[in-house]
Amino acid sequence: MQEQSAYQMTPPPAGEPGRSTRPSSSRMLASYLSDIELLLEEQRWEQALREAFDLPQIAAALSDPRMRVSVDRVQAWCEQWVKHGEEERAADPRIGRINQLVCERAERASLANESVPALALRRLRLHRLQRTRQRGFKAGSLALLGPEAADTAQICTSLADAARRWYAQSACHDSVVQANLARLAVLR
Repeated sequence: MQEQSAYQMTPPPAGEPGRSTRPSSSRMLASYLSDIELLLEEQRWEQALREAFDLPQIAAALSDPRMRVSVDRVQAWCEQWVKHGEEERAADPRIGRINQLVCERAERASLANESVPALALRRLRLHRLQRTRQRGFKAGSLALLGPEAADTAQICTSLADAARRWYAQSACHDSVVQANLARLAVLR
């Protein structure tokens, strides 16, 4: 789930002194992220990777009024949110590799031209009615499973953490993202 520090009180809107509101939360996105953690726990590596690799496309699409993405937008999102902070980049060189993998996947998905990532958004939308589970994936025991499992868990948790940071620090205050989430919630 999102960290408590992510729910800081927002400043009051202009003209309404003293009134603060909590940022909105998205059950759809929270359920999606919880399901990635559940897939990791169940050792369903391929499905967890597929869902995690869709996160940058979903975030980039939700940030666009037409819900379109391109490889450049996905790469910019990864640069800003996956590579979060100089000390994190220096401490873990695998973060740059994650960005590269996400961009290669976006290129294979034909996102060179602006397009709507319909399949990724559909997967997100399917989580709109789920009850959000309180989860937290613990990667500690994965070292016993081997390097591939540990690598998969690291990629998935890095992308999920980046999506949580993005939502908590930016998207929950962004009217375009909130409007697009509402549009997804009512689509049939």
